[in-house]
Amino acid sequence: MKNFLVHTDEVKQEMLKSINMTNIEDLFKQIPQKARMEKLGFENPLSEMEVQKRIKSLAKKNNTDYVTFLGAGTYNKFIPACISQVANRFEFLTAYTPYQPEISQGTLQVMYEFQTMICRLTGMDISNATMYDAASACAEAILMAVRVSKKNKVLVSNKLNPEYIDVIKTYCWANEIELNIFDELPQNTSDYACVLVQNPDFYGEITEIKKYDCLLVVCVDISSLGILKPPYEADIVVGDIQPLGIPMEFGGPHAGFIACKEKFMRQIPGRLAGRTVDADGNPAYCLTIQTREQHIKREKATSNICSNQALMGLCATLYLTVMGEKGFRQASYLSAKRAHQLSEKLAQKGIKTLNKEFYNEFVIEVLDADKFLNNLKTNGIIGGLKLDNKKILVAATEMNSEEDIENYIKNI
Repeated sequence: MKNFLVHTDEVKQEMLKSINMTNIEDLFKQIPQKARMEKLGFENPLSEMEVQKRIKSLAKKNNTDYVTFLGAGTYNKFIPACISQVANRFEFLTAYTPYQPEISQGTLQVMYEFQTMICRLTGMDISNATMYDAASACAEAILMAVRVSKKNKVLVSNKLNPEYIDVIKTYCWANEIELNIFDELPQNTSDYACVLVQNPDFYGEITEIKKYDCLLVVCVDISSLGILKPPYEADIVVGDIQPLGIPMEFGGPHAGFIACKEKFMRQIPGRLAGRTVDADGNPAYCLTIQTREQHIKREKATSNICSNQALMGLCATLYLTVMGEKGFRQASYLSAKRAHQLSEKLAQKGIKTLNKEFYNEFVIEVLDADKFLNNLKTNGIIGGLKLDNKKILVAATEMNSEEDIENYIKNI
């Protein structure tokens, strides 16, 4: 630690000045004061038993008994019990990253199988072994397209998840990329590095995927690919793997993926696991085509902050393995079926669905969104995500029974 020097007050002020702020507190202005925790409330030192008792009492304040129809990027999906049993084994739980492949064969094989499954689902040739989440995957795909095309302008649909757009804005600002968020695409896209669209989009609408005069990046709901056609027209496909065996957990953790055509293999960020044979001719796994700063010169790295959500990738791999092709398709079918059942029953009550075509998520129009959602919440149902005073984004999955749908209708 001899070489470690903390930032001096002068350095701190210089850093703050560069982002037009005067003090560190300014960094947290966007967080309402009422939402901040001033202190934990442990007045005096406590014994281990006392701490456990206090934490359990606090945990009970989290109400997890709601029937949920929330979506918007995080979904309540069925998770086979065996997934946590395998994923929590110490061999996997403690394996952050396989820097020593000769003793990391299990982790590397899981990464390789994960990549294979993502390629089969998306129709792409190459996949990496996870990203932080779909938002960073979208942003990394844009950087990838800029490197490939040598063009500095990108087009992003305004129907992309707003949280993903916020992350993209930060990446584009930092890399001096001109970001154009569109409602209607310009006729000529040849001046742009890529077009980024989401399918189904943030509002649940299934959109037509077609080729453009630039690279095409498609952000997918991975669970929809059980019944929807893979986006073969895309050059790069990204998304979130939370629907694959990862619980909602109050919003995290998530993990993303990025897959692409083989010709862009050298530009894909993150880790890639490859399969080969050892000196005895037995199957062996290793990290390959590394474009991370740990493996090549920093200035040549595709991404300096892209990481590997190995444990989340393991959960997704286990989920797809256990569910199998038939089970995965059935879960997708049931999600769509339940959503369409709910939409039809809402229509019978005079509540309009604004989507023309949707998978398991749709927007409804009501007289008063707050009143509508509060009525449901009072009766143990989280009815969706409020978009504005009259619009609500509603999602259904295989976890929503026909009885849940009847209760939803009864309590609006």
